[in-house]
Amino acid sequence: IVAGLPTLQHEVRVPVTGPVPEGAMPWSDLIGQDAALAFVQVPFDHPLWVVYSSGTTGNPKPIVHGHGGVLLEASKQALHQDIGAEDRFCWLTSSGWIMWNTQLGALGQGATVAMFDGAANHPDMGVVWRFVAAERLSFFGAGAAFFAACLKAGLRPRDQLDLSALRALGATGSPLTADAYGWVYEAVKPDVWLAPISGGTDFCGAFVGGNPMLPVRAGEMQCRFLGNAVRAFDEEGRELIGAVGELVCTEPLPSMPLYLWGDPDGTRLRESYFDTYPGVWRHGDWIEITPEGGAVIYGRSDATINRKGLRLGSAEIYQAVEALPEVADSLVVDLEFLGRDSFMPLFVVPAPGARLDDGLKSRIEAAIRDAVSPRFVPDEIVEIAEVPRTLSGKKLEVPVKKL
Repeated sequence: IVAGLPTLQHEVRVPVTGPVPEGAMPWSDLIGQDAALAFVQVPFDHPLWVVYSSGTTGNPKPIVHGHGGVLLEASKQALHQDIGAEDRFCWLTSSGWIMWNTQLGALGQGATVAMFDGAANHPDMGVVWRFVAAERLSFFGAGAAFFAACLKAGLRPRDQLDLSALRALGATGSPLTADAYGWVYEAVKPDVWLAPISGGTDFCGAFVGGNPMLPVRAGEMQCRFLGNAVRAFDEEGRELIGAVGELVCTEPLPSMPLYLWGDPDGTRLRESYFDTYPGVWRHGDWIEITPEGGAVIYGRSDATINRKGLRLGSAEIYQAVEALPEVADSLVVDLEFLGRDSFMPLFVVPAPGARLDDGLKSRIEAAIRDAVSPRFVPDEIVEIAEVPRTLSGKKLEVPVKKL
């Protein structure tokens, strides 16, 4: 990597394991220098970092963001997540997910940022909650899949831990189900503010999320974020209220990408976001803007299931299937073929001690029939060992569909 960066001037290594490579400055030497902090003025659109999309629809996109866009993240943390200098903040994330970068917004508000190092389920599913209690976090966020796993494991952190400092929880990465909302208020803390967000690495921010002045409704995000012209569009580009449509943004945002790395003429950028509705950013999610102003995300529009003319987001099937205690995880895709009906397989990871026998298959089919629709009962149910996911916990539906 270093050899491929001709403009690199310094390399600093934080000691974790092994010796410091030749030519690198030890971290202790860097922080031991008595030098004044110098700020260099750069243009608003000066490149800041390259981040990679999660790869749910194909090869990850290398996205170049500018310095000015960080202001939008800071406003999100201050106004929509109500974070201030008195807060102790942690978002459970790897360094390869955009949520790692967004922690700068909390630092910008003067908050203390705590970082968890290790697996979220080792030695057990309660390890993260013990960290939350020990560090007296006031705001804790994680992928929605983490909260779903805690629900599935039957955790009740409030029964064993002092979570009195915890005032708010955030979630993102995939839709947080209404059942998970219920688990948070029953098993974590009854007076916590649950404020999920939905946005993207693509623009280093969130389109919809929390508002400390509005009520929390199960399965919904409270509002569209300030300055974001977010709409739900039908196929003709008409705005929808109270119905599911494509998540679009009709006006520019300061944190939208400067360009994609390796895309000199902007072709991939335009194809990724502006091909469907010219001049309008199409994000690739299904969204419903409720009459009250809230928002519900139904999953990726790229992974839409179309059964005999009826379309559905995969999240609704997951909610029905994964509510069964015998199912640990699942993945569904709709395979389309020329000249014949589509084929919809459902891949299931049984819970420990469970088997995908005929009885469980029948219960899965009944759950989908009752909670969703008989039209979306899968053509085949297949047992797998693990659902393939991105670093941010998103199910790899589209790549599986393309296999």
